[in-house]
Amino acid sequence: MKKQALSLFIVTMLLASSLTGSALAQKQRDRDYYETRGEIVWEVNTNKKVMALTFDDGPDPEYTAQIAALLREYNAKATFFMVGSRVKAFPQVARQLVSENHELANHTYSHPDVRRISNDRLQAEMEKTQEIIYASTGVRPQLFRPPGGYYSDSVVNVAKRSGFLVVMWSWHQDTRDWSDPGVKKIVNKVINNARNGDIVLFHDYGGNRSQTVKALREILPVLQKRGYEFVTVSEMMRLYGKTKKVGQGDQGDD
Repeated sequence: MKKQALSLFIVTMLLASSLTGSALAQKQRDRDYYETRGEIVWEVNTNKKVMALTFDDGPDPEYTAQIAALLREYNAKATFFMVGSRVKAFPQVARQLVSENHELANHTYSHPDVRRISNDRLQAEMEKTQEIIYASTGVRPQLFRPPGGYYSDSVVNVAKRSGFLVVMWSWHQDTRDWSDPGVKKIVNKVINNARNGDIVLFHDYGGNRSQTVKALREILPVLQKRGYEFVTVSEMMRLYGKTKKVGQGDQGDD
């Protein structure tokens, strides 16, 4: 009886180990799988000194406006992944970004945990945000970033059905500014890890984003002196052949 129990235990542990190994293997190939298929973008492979600064969760009348002023000062363009409910509340901020040739992108309507909602709900979140951005600015974004950076086959497929390309960020350029790590940590993260084709993750809403603004004030001149140009995600992909047709979106009526 003891031998049978021991044998069963060994088989169970071997099976668990095998399943865990398979799960890890799946996790390791996730990025390559999606990147090779052109379904998710983390960064752009280029030998040119270009970077894409991205801001999630806005717009916000205070911090988005301060960020836009800094970008204007350094002739830098950025991509703003916007939450639909925020655009509804502050459409004038979104319009100002468009007037200054920044890119607007879709970040759902209510910023839900995409792991815990149905595909239908996710699609509705995307489409509602799209309608609000278009009604507010005349722009139809073509890029989508899932809240929390959670991606899966279902997220990718829903995004594709809704006409979006999923865009994440360079893993070495997650500033974690939402956690208020300190201005110096944000600055060092971006400057010390700067590479051609990076997509950098910031936030322009979700609490006090003064650290983000102060860090950006230091980051922009340093990297500009190093020869970096700050462009939108879509501009970077178009310039360097990452994708065929990804842009700011349709302008005006159609």
